[in-house]
Amino acid sequence: MRAAIRAGRLAPGVRVPASRVLAADLGVSRGVVVEAYQRLLDEGLVTARAGAGTVVSTLGAAAPPSGVTTDRRTGAGIRLPVPVPAGIRYDLSPGVPDLSAFPRAAWLRAERAVLDGSTGSDLGYGDPGGHPVLRRELAGWLARSRGVRAEPDDVIVVSGVAQALALLMQTLRANGTTEVAVEDPGSRGARDQMVHWGVRPVGVPVDDEGVRVDALRAAGVDAVVLTPAHQFPTGVVLSPARRRDLLDWPGLVIEDDYDAEHRYDRAPVAALQASAAARVAYAGSTSKSLAPGMRLGWLIAPARLRPALLAAKHASDLGNPTLPQLVLARLLATGDYERHLRAVRTRQRRRRDALLDGLRSHLPSARVTGVAAGLHLVVTLPGDTPDTELALACAAEGVMVQPLSWHRHAPGPPGLVLGYAASTPDRLREAAALIASAAGRRQ
Repeated sequence: MRAAIRAGRLAPGVRVPASRVLAADLGVSRGVVVEAYQRLLDEGLVTARAGAGTVVSTLGAAAPPSGVTTDRRTGAGIRLPVPVPAGIRYDLSPGVPDLSAFPRAAWLRAERAVLDGSTGSDLGYGDPGGHPVLRRELAGWLARSRGVRAEPDDVIVVSGVAQALALLMQTLRANGTTEVAVEDPGSRGARDQMVHWGVRPVGVPVDDEGVRVDALRAAGVDAVVLTPAHQFPTGVVLSPARRRDLLDWPGLVIEDDYDAEHRYDRAPVAALQASAAARVAYAGSTSKSLAPGMRLGWLIAPARLRPALLAAKHASDLGNPTLPQLVLARLLATGDYERHLRAVRTRQRRRRDALLDGLRSHLPSARVTGVAAGLHLVVTLPGDTPDTELALACAAEGVMVQPLSWHRHAPGPPGLVLGYAASTPDRLREAAALIASAAGRRQ
């Protein structure tokens, strides 16, 4: 059934047979079919609703090969160096959350409660900075979970970190800034988006302690985009010494806290914004915790930038849709959001462990980093085979991965970036074996 869905023989919206019927047709126990359906559900290939049965979802539809993909870190479109091959069975692209884990029941309960209690004024044009109820809940939740220092009026509700970055780049460009530092390696989508808004990204190297602040000072820029809590893509945490040094640097720090909710083996470090609210613009979203399609995020910027950012937000879209804001606010207020995060963390830990086990079994010579948090890890292998060639070899085996070099400014050691959140443990182990097979052929 998985193969039929992937190939398009079972089209989106098609209702699959009831478990009792299929079990009888195949001559197997109903439990076997129920378990198979559950695996398809976990992989997002089918959806199940009471009274509606189990139907094929749009997530499993085969996509045509293309030379354009999406950077799931920011949502920004990027041109890949090579076309995406057909026949991909395991998509280990980084930044893809487990969409099958979306809390449908909790969201529906909250939505009904919001609709029952909302007034006409809630549905009109509101504050472009966001609904005051959500801003209040976000200020409290970010203070508890990330140590962020902000009043409700400091919060700007945005359509994900991508829009936060767009608003910041427009504002900085209008003030005469033409260059902004970025981590190297770092998000390619973020770099491309900065170029789109007329700002040139300047690469600053990252090592085992995070961004090199001495190199940042030497770059001569007055703003930098960082992922200090879990550097993308290496997974490095900015060390205490580097944090102190960075906070002595006089420029603007744009803190992308893109996957702060996903911590497995260590307590999360506090947001940089907590130590320097007047110099840090803090951005986050629900893209990795709920779903990127929700387009819900937040930006907390220094007071001097806030009027220009609000003006840019108003000119962009007049503000985010009201109802999703109120639903998220209710999930935060009732604790349903935190309960969902705890369940997702448990699930993602199992998936991370499965991929690690597979890599250790099939690729014992590989060095794996960035495993303590997030939704991806980085693999480096002995030898000097270009990682773009290795990624193509993996694709030929049916596994989509990203070469580390796609996210670099300057040349550096080759590696692969592997996302694990969207795949089940058994499929991750299978993918690890195929990656090992591809690596063996390239060495």
